[in-house]
Amino acid sequence: MSRFFLPLVFFLVLAATLAVGLRHSGEAGDPQALPSPLVGRPVPAFDLPVLDDGERRFQPRQLAGQVWVLNVWASWCAPCREEHPFLLELARQQQVPLVGFNHQEKPEQGRAWLSRLGNPYRLTVTDPSGRTGLDLGVIGVPETFVIDKAGRVRHKHAGPLTPEVWRDELQPLIKELQGA
Repeated sequence: MSRFFLPLVFFLVLAATLAVGLRHSGEAGDPQALPSPLVGRPVPAFDLPVLDDGERRFQPRQLAGQVWVLNVWASWCAPCREEHPFLLELARQQQVPLVGFNHQEKPEQGRAWLSRLGNPYRLTVTDPSGRTGLDLGVIGVPETFVIDKAGRVRHKHAGPLTPEVWRDELQPLIKELQGA
């Protein structure tokens, strides 16, 4: 009997530890709020090809002096499809430059997806290897970063952008940063 009891106790202790950790993993207990070591630091320097023109390159310093949003996405990502209509609406409002970051896929897949669903981005860079995504601390897609005028990451949101997330988290910060 003890032969079966000891593994059961071990499993229950492990499950309870994981449950407590998951409940407290994010800011204010929100498991979607992933802390980022980049917040408050300069966005990592990168030089990536522009998705719709492989001859052009983009570096974050090209947007120095502007507040901008970097949205990490992929065509294979179901939550990215979920947030896409809202991104199209944001693009129409032109509140802030929206830069796309096509993560870990072939450029032709990203181009086809934007052609089919519409392109909300001022420009999109492509990172087929995912190396730059690692530098950004991308854990999953979609993820969205707010970058200030000095090129520092000021906020990271994991998961799809929604009108509520925009209204409550990103828009107030962006307005504050644009006024600074």
